[in-house]
Amino acid sequence: MTPTPDLPENDSLEPRRLSVELQILSDSAEHSDLTMGDLVDRLEGRVYTLLLVILALPFCQPIMLPGLSTPFGMVIALLGLRFALRQHPWLPQRLLKTHLSGKYLPRILHGSARVLGGIERLLHPRLSFLFEFRLTQFLAGMAVFLCGLMLLLPLPIPFSNMLPALTVVFVASSFSERDGVTLGAGLILFLISLGFIGVILLGGTEAISWICNGFVRR
Repeated sequence: MTPTPDLPENDSLEPRRLSVELQILSDSAEHSDLTMGDLVDRLEGRVYTLLLVILALPFCQPIMLPGLSTPFGMVIALLGLRFALRQHPWLPQRLLKTHLSGKYLPRILHGSARVLGGIERLLHPRLSFLFEFRLTQFLAGMAVFLCGLMLLLPLPIPFSNMLPALTVVFVASSFSERDGVTLGAGLILFLISLGFIGVILLGGTEAISWICNGFVRR
């Protein structure tokens, strides 16, 4: 059993919970426009938790958010892959220079902090030994990576974004609190997401095949 480098956290023995960090970011964002790079810097080593949560929480609803799922999905997928491979977080410079509106960012952060605060009531250090395995980090990172790819799909269907986004939130939060039960719930959600997206894609393929066959017969 080889110790797995946990998600980078603050050096204190009891780091602030993610919802508190989000609220602090929300308050500071009200007074200045931030770039994505500024946001990453303020996370102080908690990119694999806070940033994933910030990007995923807006999609934890059954309604689609046009124009956001593709860029956010790309970032989630990239961070998930690098986490699975035990690499430091990295984002392209072009993305880091993207300005985040001071008008909307505080609302997103504040809303995310409230939702995450509810989730955190269920989080406790449980089955923490699971986080000592390299395989745990690999599987969790690949789940996040694939969920990011699912968010990239422009599917105008309710819940097609919510299930992968919830998976990302549960997995990222579980590593923050070393909660193996929440991690297991996140991986179950991941399997449900795969099945849901698979049924949608299979149904679409069957529909296209049926239409094509109908034209050929004519």
